[in-house]
Amino acid sequence: MNKEKIQTEIIQYWMEKAFEALESAKSEFNAGRMSFTINRTYYASFYAASSVLMHLGKQFKKHTGVRSSVHKVLVKSGMLGVEWGKLYDLLFENRQRGDYMELVIFSKEETFELLEKATEFVKMMDQLLLKLKDGSMVMSDKND
Repeated sequence: MNKEKIQTEIIQYWMEKAFEALESAKSEFNAGRMSFTINRTYYASFYAASSVLMHLGKQFKKHTGVRSSVHKVLVKSGMLGVEWGKLYDLLFENRQRGDYMELVIFSKEETFELLEKATEFVKMMDQLLLKLKDGSMVMSDKND
């Protein structure tokens, strides 16, 4: 198997993992585990963004690298609206709080809203990936 085919499979793997994480988030929500729902919504968004960024030739070892590139690559180029970059930041920060801080409680309403928005984000990333693959969208830097 050649390098390009392997990369294509990895990109698809991450996008599939994003949808799996969304399903997990829904299960956690239905079970009343809000902190775990927040964790899974973040990871769904992280996997989806990682998939798109990998297609664009970007790979990262840290979550902060993906977070930064959501803004520097996707938002700056106009592929992703500023509001989606802000959502990604919020999901990142909430996951950090929920995983590493004591006594953090997320309300059911707040968690449901973030789950809905993360679902939209993942679907949008999937559509963006399809457009990039078929050439109907190309990366451009707005500052060029």
